Amino acid sequence: MLNIVALITLIIVLLLVAYGAVAVWAIPYEIAKARNHPHQDAIGAATWVSLFTLGALWPFLWIWAFLYRPDRGWGVSPTTVSETSGELLELDRRVSALERAQQIVR
Repeated sequence: MLNIVALITLIIVLLLVAYGAVAVWAIPYEIAKARNHPHQDAIGAATWVSLFTLGALWPFLWIWAFLYRPDRGWGVSPTTVSETSGELLELDRRVSALERAQQIVR
């Protein structure tokens, strides 16, 4: 009787460990899904590949899932984009002025 109880306990523990491993491996996909990541399906597929490669890709998937945020996108804030646009407009104006000055000299 004790052997049967031990066998049932062993099977339950192994099933819980397998379930826990799959749940932990799915964390990058859950993060991507919560952030509405544009590559969430690719991250989900890669988590399964990482499970079968004993976690070789898992840290990279975690980083990939955290890179995207709905409010900022890929880490560029809207103020940075507008500042960069202003700088580009200023540079374009200066280049145009230099081209006009060069045409006058010719």
